Amino acid sequence: MIWEALDYPFFQRALAAGLLASIACGIVGTYVVVKRMASISGGLSHAAFGGVGLGYFLGFDPMWGAVGFTLGTGLALGWAARRLASGLDTLIAMVWSVGMALGILLTALTPGYAPDLMSYLFGSILFVPPDTLTLTAGLDALILLTIVLLYKELKAIAFDENFAESVGLPVEPLFLILIGLTSLAIVTLIRVVGIILVIALLTIPAAAARHWAGSLARMMALACGFGALCTTAGLFLAYGLSARFGLNVPTGPLIILLAVGLYAVSAAFRRRAGRCCAPAPL
Repeated sequence: MIWEALDYPFFQRALAAGLLASIACGIVGTYVVVKRMASISGGLSHAAFGGVGLGYFLGFDPMWGAVGFTLGTGLALGWAARRLASGLDTLIAMVWSVGMALGILLTALTPGYAPDLMSYLFGSILFVPPDTLTLTAGLDALILLTIVLLYKELKAIAFDENFAESVGLPVEPLFLILIGLTSLAIVTLIRVVGIILVIALLTIPAAAARHWAGSLARMMALACGFGALCTTAGLFLAYGLSARFGLNVPTGPLIILLAVGLYAVSAAFRRRAGRCCAPAPL
């Protein structure tokens, strides 16, 4: 029985990590989808690898390195995005490639045992240590607190920056806060699906939730639920395939494929219902 997996502490930690990551990806992913920030998010997810390499090179927890490096890169990229009329795609591509290159270089220069980079690139949810779980919970709490305090303001700039500016909101600081939240959400997802697949889990559940949401808050709740469903189903399915058939299926890619399947089913049902897939209204 696949329910036997719950008897193992490592599986319990993996399940907790998946659920905690689903909160971050559902809330922040909603803003990413509504504001069409997928390209920036993709650049930041790969830039996070530079922070992982920095952590290994300087001898501290790579996840903390990812937090600092991704947050700093995100704020710099957000600042540049507000001022560049053109060339933003080129800048994102540079951040994307430089982050990966820097991570690989610093890891190679680290003396001693060479770390397993594949766990950061494609996820290692089954081997999540307790301290990473604590870090993820802390980042979730920070994201939730920020959303509670600035929900209306972030909602305004997500849908219409011109309107937000016309009513006197500080658009640029709010945009940088949104970029910062995206950076934190990316870090929470690294151990679940890996740097390569972060952008998929950040956007697909939110995109599926948009089919059925009539408000931004409902879209967030549905996106969190869809993310939790995919991560939980992916964990149990990977365990079942291993226990019953001896197949060593990586959990991260399996979670993404389940998310894509969920999106396809959601889109098909929405089309069959004859409803348009409009963005959640203000």
